[in-house]
Amino acid sequence: MPVTIVVGTQWGDEGKGKIVDALARDMDMVVRYQGGHNAGHTVVVGDTRFALQLAPSGILYEHITPVIGNGVVIDPGVLIEELDALESRGVDTTKLKLSGNAHLIMPYHHELDRLTERYLGKNKLGTTKRGIGPAYADKATRVGLRLQDLDDPKIFHQKLEVVLKEKNAIFAKIYNHLPLDPEVIESQYIKCYAPRILPMMTDTVALLHDGISQGRHILLEGAQATFLDLDHGTYPFVTSSNPCAGGACSGTGIGPLYIDRIIGIAKAYVTRVGAGPFPTECDGPVADELVQRGYEYGTNTKRRRRVGWFDTVMLRHAIKLNSITDIALTKLDVLDSLDVIRVCVAYETDGTVYEDLPYNQSVLHKVSPVYRELPGWKTDLSNASSIEELPQKARNFIDFLVEASGINISFIGVGPSRGQVIRR
Repeated sequence: MPVTIVVGTQWGDEGKGKIVDALARDMDMVVRYQGGHNAGHTVVVGDTRFALQLAPSGILYEHITPVIGNGVVIDPGVLIEELDALESRGVDTTKLKLSGNAHLIMPYHHELDRLTERYLGKNKLGTTKRGIGPAYADKATRVGLRLQDLDDPKIFHQKLEVVLKEKNAIFAKIYNHLPLDPEVIESQYIKCYAPRILPMMTDTVALLHDGISQGRHILLEGAQATFLDLDHGTYPFVTSSNPCAGGACSGTGIGPLYIDRIIGIAKAYVTRVGAGPFPTECDGPVADELVQRGYEYGTNTKRRRRVGWFDTVMLRHAIKLNSITDIALTKLDVLDSLDVIRVCVAYETDGTVYEDLPYNQSVLHKVSPVYRELPGWKTDLSNASSIEELPQKARNFIDFLVEASGINISFIGVGPSRGQVIRR
């Protein structure tokens, strides 16, 4: 059963792209299973940094067949721009395969995302305003347009006419916004995008199951992370899809019996973008240090990320939700300069201690973290290539996380480059 899932265990930005890249050398296919271009993956190869939005991280390897599965929402213009940028840097993108069942992000999705956030005011969710949520909403209400609709201009025209009639009414009556022109949209998608996109379209479910039957190794790569999951995250401050391991099955058409490894990615501290609860959030000089050393700015949005200490309560819950088999710990080197490192082991509020994540979101918003303090190692880890080369205090930190989570840490990131991963 040669299928591996990589899933974030926090609020995203854990370094999934780096770990996928490290695993890809042993894989035959790498598949994006959900999300859209609201989440970026950064991979550093030598002195070159690749900021990927839609393309699976495995596209940088010549032997990999990269796939975008049915669970992803695709903005064709963004995808084409990304592929052109990769080609200009010598990356072969002709091998990319796209599911015909993946939904399209349309111009009205961008407008709705932007207008809705503005309308919410101080209660806004902090979305990237890239149309992801509205595209998934149309998918759920069964008025979405799919990639395969580009192959039938008549069907595309009929579907667009129906949905745009509703959207334009919303624009006019609620937001006092000018209507969108269906002819302009249709011309852009059918005449400009379709010729570039359709040659990559295929039945990805059949493709992946053929690969499984041939014993090929397949890696399923999600965007965002566990606590941004629509069902299991810190709702409503979540994404519009299911980044959890279960979403990998529905987003690709691969059943759970074929999954034999689920790697959870955890950063050595925690970050979050946008609004929502964050029990271990810190500020002041320590926060500035983490942001600066970890370059904690959104790959796509360039927004400064909120930062905080490692949270084992979150990690234990993520392990439950995803059936995680082992952990990849990233950005350990970012902690190199700290005298003291805090790790949250429980929450407390109103005299009650929670070692498990509180079920009630009102409680989660009120909790304070219970910390264990560990001594920092004050040593540059960037040149370490084995666990033995790490200072004892760094190994003690890793061992503490293993004990607190009850699960093995099998990868340790000690820098941004491709080779700065210790296998344990």
